[in-house]
Amino acid sequence: MRDRPSGTKINQLDPHARRILERAELEGIELIRFLYADHGGVIRGKAASRSRLAERLTTGIGHTVAMMAMNMLDQLQDVEHMGPVGEVRILPDPTTYVPLPHAPGAAAMLSDLVRPDGTPWAACPRTFLKDAVAELAAEGYTLLAAFEPEFTLGRRLPDPAGGPDRLVPLDDSLCYANAGFDTAHDYTIKLIRALEQQGLRVEHYHPELGPGQQELSVRHAPALRAADNHVLYRETVRGVAHRMQLWATLAPKPLADQAGNGAHLHLSLWSDGRNLFAEDGGVRDAFIGGLLAHLPALTALTCGSVNGFRRLAPRTWASAYAVYGPDNREAAVRVCSPLGETGEPNLEFKPSDSAANPYLSLGAVIHAGLDGVRRRLDPGAAVDVDPDTRPGRYPRLPASLDEALDALESDELLMEALGPLRRTAYLAVKRSEATAFAGKDVAYELFHHLRVF
Repeated sequence: MRDRPSGTKINQLDPHARRILERAELEGIELIRFLYADHGGVIRGKAASRSRLAERLTTGIGHTVAMMAMNMLDQLQDVEHMGPVGEVRILPDPTTYVPLPHAPGAAAMLSDLVRPDGTPWAACPRTFLKDAVAELAAEGYTLLAAFEPEFTLGRRLPDPAGGPDRLVPLDDSLCYANAGFDTAHDYTIKLIRALEQQGLRVEHYHPELGPGQQELSVRHAPALRAADNHVLYRETVRGVAHRMQLWATLAPKPLADQAGNGAHLHLSLWSDGRNLFAEDGGVRDAFIGGLLAHLPALTALTCGSVNGFRRLAPRTWASAYAVYGPDNREAAVRVCSPLGETGEPNLEFKPSDSAANPYLSLGAVIHAGLDGVRRRLDPGAAVDVDPDTRPGRYPRLPASLDEALDALESDELLMEALGPLRRTAYLAVKRSEATAFAGKDVAYELFHHLRVF
């Protein structure tokens, strides 16, 4: 390696780090992005040059604490300990290193935010998920998860009337229609190849219900890897589109009168090689009971944007009611039937989208489900009808971000799990977004969400 700092010797690095240095040299990587997700759900980061990579793998890159008080409009909020004074490090996880096929010469690693002494920082989202996984492990459980994202593919064009840019979908094909496969074919093949090169195993793909809407799912993985995968997925979906002069958005509702984009969260809980969700009752039902008990508060983290609550409407298969049921696609929690003889049953958590921070989202879901298991919560009777056909019988999910944040502030378990600094910053950032969009029209809201996510 050229220009290696005298204080960093390659034989002092762990095997993952040494392999990264070798790969970066062989693959012609010039910049390595250290990525993290912030409280606004935005994927941010800094990049190290190849010449300084050996050092940065151990020191990270310096970063102001204030960035975790920034909302999705880049408006800095007044949060104690997140102002102009203070420093953290963006410290990459060497096991997550991947070249970025859509950005030749660049690679990426998912990162933790740590204090200058290397200890975890209390506002690091990835650490929040790590801690949730550790709590599961202490009880003898392992969670496998996968996000099931949808996105809209098209072109970003100026508004003829002089308003914000608008998204013009790539096509107007019908749901699952073969014509939709053909229209998006070149993009889809590039996307699949890019994901596979990053270690994301593609499960299936189809054109979805709305104009330009796509759905492409990747294989489940242990919880932390699943969240890391979703960060890479989001950025690859957008990056491949940019290289093709297209625009892709995972915003929950980029077109007000069309289907929304979810990122349904699939979950299975394991112990001693057994999928506990394959067994009726017991742990599975208690886990569902925990999700339902904390569901209003969970939505503040799993659908944590103003735009996300535009998607959660009845009779849209997005989930609008706090119920569960077997293969019920209007329920907030769907008990999925296994696919074939080798398939494994899992739960599908539907009020989830890609504007959420995946580490906070999945971590909160784990805390809620584990609470149900610990307290053996009864989820009640499964619902086998569209809950909207029985007015007043089933509880609705929060109808707005502010309502969801109120529920989060009242949820002692999730507030305790988030911790003082993280919950203060998250609430401040999200309250500011609710206020910022409250005074604007729909076009402004749609534009900023499709631009960012």
